[in-house]
Amino acid sequence: MTYDLAIIGGGPAGAAAAVYAARKQIRTVVIAKDWLGQSNVSEKIENWVGTVALSGLELSQALEKHAKAYGAGVIDFKDGEACAALSKSGDGFAVATDKGSYEARAVLIASGSSRRKLEVPGAAEYENKGVTYCATCDGPLYKGQAVAVIGGGNAGFEAAAQLLAYCTSVTLLSRSGFKADPGTVQAALKDPKMKAIEFAVPKEIKGGKFVSSLVYTETKSSTDTEIPVTGIFAEVGSVPNSGFAKGIAATDAFGHIVADPRNQRASVEGIWAAGDVTDGLYHQNNIAAGDAVKAIEDIYIWLHNKK
Repeated sequence: MTYDLAIIGGGPAGAAAAVYAARKQIRTVVIAKDWLGQSNVSEKIENWVGTVALSGLELSQALEKHAKAYGAGVIDFKDGEACAALSKSGDGFAVATDKGSYEARAVLIASGSSRRKLEVPGAAEYENKGVTYCATCDGPLYKGQAVAVIGGGNAGFEAAAQLLAYCTSVTLLSRSGFKADPGTVQAALKDPKMKAIEFAVPKEIKGGKFVSSLVYTETKSSTDTEIPVTGIFAEVGSVPNSGFAKGIAATDAFGHIVADPRNQRASVEGIWAAGDVTDGLYHQNNIAAGDAVKAIEDIYIWLHNKK
C-alpha cells in the first residue's frame, strides 16, 4: 500500500508529528529505530513545557505513549526499524529500512541527531576505558575519582553538575567562552570541586590500560597543561542523522537538512523536516515538537490540495 505520509524518527519531533497526523486522520507509517531521543540520557529535564521536571527516560516513555494513544486504524508504527535510504518512487517516495520498504506520498524527516565523537589522539583508543559520552550512564562508575568534561554548552555543564555528586573534582574545558545558560554555569561553579577553563582545547588523552591523564592547550597563551584524570566525559555537540536522505534533500555543510522555518518544507516537494536534523538556528525538545506541528499542518493542506 501507499501511505499518505511517512514519518522518520521517534524523538520529540516524530512523536508530535504522529499525534497531529493521527488527529487529522492522515494515513501514516512511523518508522522509529527507538523513541529515546538525545535527552534520554538526561537525569533531569526542567524545560519541557507543562512538566516541572522529569527524567529523559520518562520523557521518552511519555512521547511514545502519547504518539500511540490516537493511532489505532490511522498509523502503522514500525518500531525498531532504522531508515537506510529515501528515494523518489513515482509521484511519491520509497523509504527503505533495515527490515522492509514503505511507499508514501509525503515524508517528514524527524530523525534527530547523534552525539559527536571526540577527535583527539587517544579518544578512540580509550573509549569505554575512561572516555565516555554519557554522564548519566557512567558517572557513578567514577565515584571518588577526578574527571574532566569537554564542552562548554548546557550539556557540558549539566554533565559536570551530575558528576560533582560522585567525583572528587571536575575540570570542564570549553573551546570558546562558555555557551551554557548563565544560571547553569553559576550553579556548577558554586561547587568548590568544580573548575572550568575557557579557550581550552583537548590535545591528547594518555593512559595505560585505562585513561590516566588529559593534555589540553590554552589557546590564548598556546600553553599545554596535563592534568591527572581517570574519566573524560565528552559533550561536543551532535551530528544530524540525515545520511539516508543524501542526494534527495539539500543539506548544509554539516549535513543538516535545509528547511523553510515557516512550514518546515525541504528543498524537494513532498519532503518536510523537523527538529535537530534540520538547519534550524536552535535545537531543543520544545522546538523540535513545534517544528513537527508546523510541518503536519502544512502537510495536511498539501495532501488535500493534491487530491
